[in-house]
Amino acid sequence: QVQLVESGGGVVQAGGSLRLSCAASGRTFSSNAMAWFRQAPGKEREFVASINWSGASTDYADSVKGRSTISRDNAKNTVYLQMNSLKPEDTAVYYCAARKFGYPSRDRPAYSYWGQGTQVTVSS
Repeated sequence: QVQLVESGGGVVQAGGSLRLSCAASGRTFSSNAMAWFRQAPGKEREFVASINWSGASTDYADSVKGRSTISRDNAKNTVYLQMNSLKPEDTAVYYCAARKFGYPSRDRPAYSYWGQGTQVTVSS
């Protein structure tokens, strides 16, 4: 079992930056692929970024590519999402997710564990 707790959300002006963190419990964190998804009001939850078990492989949605960086610290059981040049359309609840496997996916059903989410609001 893996429990995930996100933090770092908040209100920021357009062009600003935020760093989201996701702390994981459980002995298998270093073997889990991790991802960030987001859900805006009235929209489906969508893929943002993923990272494999070692951190050597990452993947990004086109909407955040070049502005965001996903990383992980297996010693701290934590995954991060650094978001720069934020836009109002980045406003959403951001969720951390963990897979039972080490290779990531863009598909929501591929992830077995989810956090409660952290709100990111970007004002124009």
